[in-house]
Amino acid sequence: MLTPEPVRIAIYGASGRMGAALLEAAAGFRGVRVESALVRAQSACVDEVVPGHEGAGQDDLTFQSALDPDLAVDVLIDFSAGEAFDNALAIAVEHRIAFVSGTTGLEPAQQLGLQNAALRIPVLWSANFSLGVALLKRLSAEAAAALGPEFEVEIIEAHHARKEDAPSGTALALGRAIAEARGLDLDQVARRARDGMVGARDPDEIGFSIIRGGDIVGEHTVMFIAVGERIELTHRAATRDLFARGALRAAQWIKGRPAGLYSVEDVISAVA
Repeated sequence: MLTPEPVRIAIYGASGRMGAALLEAAAGFRGVRVESALVRAQSACVDEVVPGHEGAGQDDLTFQSALDPDLAVDVLIDFSAGEAFDNALAIAVEHRIAFVSGTTGLEPAQQLGLQNAALRIPVLWSANFSLGVALLKRLSAEAAAALGPEFEVEIIEAHHARKEDAPSGTALALGRAIAEARGLDLDQVARRARDGMVGARDPDEIGFSIIRGGDIVGEHTVMFIAVGERIELTHRAATRDLFARGALRAAQWIKGRPAGLYSVEDVISAVA
């Protein structure tokens, strides 16, 4: 029986926290092979050898600022900062390779860029590649619909001190799923901050509370609060490995797909 060819991936943002987690996870992940480790042109890492990828019977894998046009790559995985995202997406479109991204804090124009790119290449963007978070999102939407408006909603999220966007993309995705379950527009009902004499709470509000500190990987709690009772749904991530493995699984799934916009829920449904 022939062994399937591994999915050949390039990692954009390879010198960052998630990039390092992806490189480490890929080393022990059957069916994928890292062909390129990409960073911004201004990075001090350019041309340096990727730790743990020296020799081993092949040329050293080095950090590069551009994708070699002669290199065969199936999927580009992007975990960069918001300002570097545009370059990552442009590389995928230029080379006509699938694009998997977990970069959060995107501007509306960048979200539109994803939709436009999906007309030419397969695109999968997700604020979170965790199976547990996907389940939390589903359960939160089901609870919101079942409990009704008398249960008010608050979302609490916590991340490490270096995270730049707030609320997190995952928190917003949870809020959006809850709003849709109740027939509401999240942009109209989201309360992202409370300070001073803000008045009584609107029952339709979906409140967001943000914690930043230390090395917290990611925690999300959805609270449904009524008079005399409260329901809490919580997911805590202890390691970035779970996000890295999820992104690698998404890369395997999206290889060979037609152009279009996909979600992590598509991946989960395929393997469930």
